[in-house]
Amino acid sequence: MSATTKNPLPGTVYLLALCQALMMSSNALMVTAAALVGHSLADDKSLSTLPLALQFVATMLTSIPAAMLLARIGRKPGFMLATLLSMSGGVLAVAAIRAHQFWWFCGAAALLGTFNGFGTYYRFAAADIVPEDDKGRAISLVMVGGVIAAFVGPNLASLGQGLIADARFAGSFLFVIGMGLLSMLILSFTHYTGHNVAHPVEAGRRLTQIAAQPRFQVALICAMFGYAVMSFVMTATPLAMDHQHHDFGDTAFVIQWHVLGMFAPSFVTGSLIKRFGVERILWTGALLFAGTVAINLVGTSFWHFWTALLLLGIGWNFLFIGGTTLLTATYRPEERAKSQALNDFLVFSAITLASLSAGAMQHALGWWWVNVAVIPLILVIVASLSWLALRAGAAEYT
Repeated sequence: MSATTKNPLPGTVYLLALCQALMMSSNALMVTAAALVGHSLADDKSLSTLPLALQFVATMLTSIPAAMLLARIGRKPGFMLATLLSMSGGVLAVAAIRAHQFWWFCGAAALLGTFNGFGTYYRFAAADIVPEDDKGRAISLVMVGGVIAAFVGPNLASLGQGLIADARFAGSFLFVIGMGLLSMLILSFTHYTGHNVAHPVEAGRRLTQIAAQPRFQVALICAMFGYAVMSFVMTATPLAMDHQHHDFGDTAFVIQWHVLGMFAPSFVTGSLIKRFGVERILWTGALLFAGTVAINLVGTSFWHFWTALLLLGIGWNFLFIGGTTLLTATYRPEERAKSQALNDFLVFSAITLASLSAGAMQHALGWWWVNVAVIPLILVIVASLSWLALRAGAAEYT
């Protein structure tokens, strides 16, 4: 086999990509509809994005227990068990909207977030069953599943908003139930063999030693702050567009292209990382974030929102996949459960804070300040990448 020939990836990687697509379709549906549902149900309109924030809180709180449970009982039964949470969340969301109960809807969002706490390990599950050189490709392929979500999620939100009379968007969450059922079916065909070797949870170096590595820290910063910036701006976008009197169809279109930007580059991100190096891809993601803020600060037309959110999605893709790929090179196989758990716990802690504060800032201060507020986070990403580059340069010089 020539050096340029790619090894075929296991079928389970493709099945995990489909499960990622279904999970992200539910997420895209939530992003499109949740703030508007929250606004219609909440007496205090500054709490409009609380359900979406609680989804991320649940994901954050689940990330460590999910990693431990998956390590203890296995990926397949763990992932399949989690789909019950997704279906339960869909059922409760439908009931909440029909009964006009804001806190029920918050509970539904928390159940969906708990499911996501397991689903975020799809990418790691794929990386764990392939050789080292193919990890970037496996992660990218799983993330490609989000391309489907870009079209499915917002369109299902739009299609379902009028299915149940006098309960806008209740019908949309019927699709969430169906996607949970389909995920369970697909997961029943997965197998985690090959390069995946079981290890005790307590094996390997201490977590403090692993986290002390500069490359681990930079990987975490890029994924954590990259996701926080994306979540903060994305969560506020439907409210900002509604404030600017854009039609909901336009909002759904913008979110659709944003999600497409998040995942369509995954077709090539792994190959770009292999060709140019992970650090250059991370730098590109940071620059795209800067472009997003610049566009949002100069206008609020449909095309400003569309262009900025598309760049935001692509920038997130480079930072998240790049950060995940960099992270997988910092721990040994026996250390993966605790390393992945720490990473995802901190990532979703940042997302939670971002999504919780986005609605309040948009309501109190407006769209301009939403964008100004993420500039320091982008600068932290730039500073961390500069620090890593300086360390690498000093090491080569000596």
